[in-house]
Amino acid sequence: MKKLVLAISTIACFVTTACAQTDAAVCGSVPQEQVPVQNVVIPKLPQEAYFAGERVPLEYFDVRESLQREMTIINYWHGSLSYIVQLSGRYKDLICKILKEEDVPEAFFYLCVEESSLQPVTSPANAKGYWQFLSGTAKDFGLEVSAQVDERYNWEKSTRAACKYFKKAYEKYGNWTLAAASYNVGMANIDSRIGYQSIDYYYDMQLPIETARYVYRAIAFKTIMNNLPAYGFNITEDDMYKPIEYKVVEVKGSVANWSEFARSHNTNFKMIKMFNEWIRSNHLNNPNCKTYKVWVPTQR
Repeated sequence: MKKLVLAISTIACFVTTACAQTDAAVCGSVPQEQVPVQNVVIPKLPQEAYFAGERVPLEYFDVRESLQREMTIINYWHGSLSYIVQLSGRYKDLICKILKEEDVPEAFFYLCVEESSLQPVTSPANAKGYWQFLSGTAKDFGLEVSAQVDERYNWEKSTRAACKYFKKAYEKYGNWTLAAASYNVGMANIDSRIGYQSIDYYYDMQLPIETARYVYRAIAFKTIMNNLPAYGFNITEDDMYKPIEYKVVEVKGSVANWSEFARSHNTNFKMIKMFNEWIRSNHLNNPNCKTYKVWVPTQR
């Protein structure tokens, strides 16, 4: 009996070991000592930082921690940040050219990055487009918003509308940092907080959580995107998306079918829509004979 028990125990041990080895092979697992250790580090803060030429007071612990929080989140946002960097190769010069023409600092490009990741998105609050305007605010700053045309998705017009806001806020507050913060929460909210806190310095103000993080996030994007190798992103110039050549066609009347319009210009509706996300329907009535500038790609 003892020999039988011993034999059964030996067989069970052999089967258990064999099964474990088989499972390891099937699942692709490796012995514990061979498992690579994930190298997660906290990204280093810059020695100094500025937003729109205005100094960030990194000597304050809360400012350092706030910036480091955003830099850590963005630094490990690998796939999304890599895509944003690639898109910036196509759109950064376009946006920065308009910012310069409108006398708005180039740092505000990173607000566009923060707002939409340079993509034609819609937020849970129903803010839309590259600069995430709500419908009412968009109309206040001269953008058309309708079922057929939504200029929140027009690169040039939405950027110029955002610039109008920034300059109005700068005129009110006297600094670009608070002007940028107000874009997140609105000037009325900022005015109220200045009133009862008796402070108009962003880095000393108590603000809603999202607004308190807002400028830091833009600074974090700027810091990392301008120093990619230092933060572990080996993205080369060849990886960047290049600007696509296009011609501008003025449309002053109606368009019965945008697909037919595209064919008449040797392209397709997919390409027309890609370059003109402001087109929100397959036709355009245009009863007021407004002039629309359609970007028609000349290469693919």
